[in-house]
Amino acid sequence: MDKQDQTGGKPLLFTPFALRGVTLPNRVVISPMVQYRAKEGLANDFHLVHLGKFALGRAGTVFTEATAVEPRGRVTHGDLGLWNEAQGEALKPVVRYLHREGSIAAIQLAHAGRKGSMQRAQDGNGPLTPADRARGLEPWQVVGPTVEPVGPGWLVPHQLSTGEIAGLVRDFADAAARADAAGFDIAEIHGAHGYLIASFLSPVSNTRNDAYGGDRAGRMRFALEITRAVRAVWPERKPLFFRVSSVDGTDFGWDMNDTVVLAMTLKELGVDVVDCSSGGLTGSATAAGVKRRPGFQVPFAAEVRRAGVPSMAVGLILDGPQAEAILQAGDADLIAIGREALYDPFWALHAAEALGCDPGFAAWPEEYGWWLEKRAKTLERVAAG
Repeated sequence: MDKQDQTGGKPLLFTPFALRGVTLPNRVVISPMVQYRAKEGLANDFHLVHLGKFALGRAGTVFTEATAVEPRGRVTHGDLGLWNEAQGEALKPVVRYLHREGSIAAIQLAHAGRKGSMQRAQDGNGPLTPADRARGLEPWQVVGPTVEPVGPGWLVPHQLSTGEIAGLVRDFADAAARADAAGFDIAEIHGAHGYLIASFLSPVSNTRNDAYGGDRAGRMRFALEITRAVRAVWPERKPLFFRVSSVDGTDFGWDMNDTVVLAMTLKELGVDVVDCSSGGLTGSATAAGVKRRPGFQVPFAAEVRRAGVPSMAVGLILDGPQAEAILQAGDADLIAIGREALYDPFWALHAAEALGCDPGFAAWPEEYGWWLEKRAKTLERVAAG
């Protein structure tokens, strides 16, 4: 019996997925995507509309963009934050709307580390320039495992002491508690793309010789301490995800063997899904050093899943049949859609149509589906002459 037979003929992409006390209505997840429209870390009407449209498009789970756990943890001046109560209150309308439309509300907790205090992508995606400063965009002190910058021209980070590391662990836990109070169902720890946690994991960027450096166990210590602290305050019934750069894409860097060991350890600490991205250790790109093609990161998710850890695939997954094939092959448990959802906020509904499981537009919001069904019948009559 194949997997589709086990689900009553329904595509796996549109079957529910239970995690702890939360049931995802389908396997489509809107990936965290930074938009740089916050002010002082506060969500606003833009975020309600931006994230809300994915719920209207019937994605099962909708993630916020990377949300900084302290002011220095922002990538840009326009990032969301969750280091104070006002920021949590500003996110509550977003959560309420996602829930009203039937989606699971998820938040990614992040710290930019040495890649912070930079330009928005559309403004250059590099270090802040004198022209940026003239516009009032003052840089702030970035932090990292060492004083090594991301690259030439980037800010020199302050090397974190062990006491400061402990403070950042508390920042992640405090932000998680605020996320719970705001009503989020899922939290994800951002440990990828060269940001703070990833910079501790990689032997390229972490050359410390204390308890937070050296061998793989030392380099994993910060990530594991954050995970323990977040899991301790995040309700038992709510799932916890962890995003990892499965490979650095650089010589002698973090590799897939490291990711499997990390994933298995995270599972022991209460992480429910490992979100498998890649790259981003040097420069601004998130997948540097990894050749891009449709589904290029799926093998990473597959290897994590083969190790017994639920995984989420992300990266140039373009349509429903491709996503369904990934699930049918057992390569991932969830499918994360990013830029393709910016192009088509109704990606999930179009995928359902392509997979033949929503022939009458029943899955669409009622206000849309009624009209679309009549439009389809009109087009049929026109085609028939």
